[in-house]
Amino acid sequence: MFTLDFSSRKPIYEQVYNNVVRLVSIGVLKPGDQLPPVRTLATQLSVNPNTVAKAYRELESDGYVCSTVGRGSFISEDLTTQNAEKVIALGNLENQIKTAISLGITRDEIMEIADRHFPNS
Repeated sequence: MFTLDFSSRKPIYEQVYNNVVRLVSIGVLKPGDQLPPVRTLATQLSVNPNTVAKAYRELESDGYVCSTVGRGSFISEDLTTQNAEKVIALGNLENQIKTAISLGITRDEIMEIADRHFPNS
């Protein structure tokens, strides 16, 4: 269900975060579904429980997960597939911008492209 790339430069907690969002976007996880307990998921993924806990905190902070002491973490009732897909698209866009910047593409060049796609803004 969750996949991690240990050779990636992307932090593990961020990969866990993105996995949850991806699973919601494809309908595997639905609003109200319970996420695995932190220790259980950490053991399954062979990572430190603090890493999973950080991902869950970020998900809760962004409104994708609701956590209750003693009950666990649940996918927010407010999270829709469309919201999840938007988060993935924004993450992909951010990664592409970082790559473009590392290749020497300027802010003006990036903004020129963006302006072509938002002509009436």
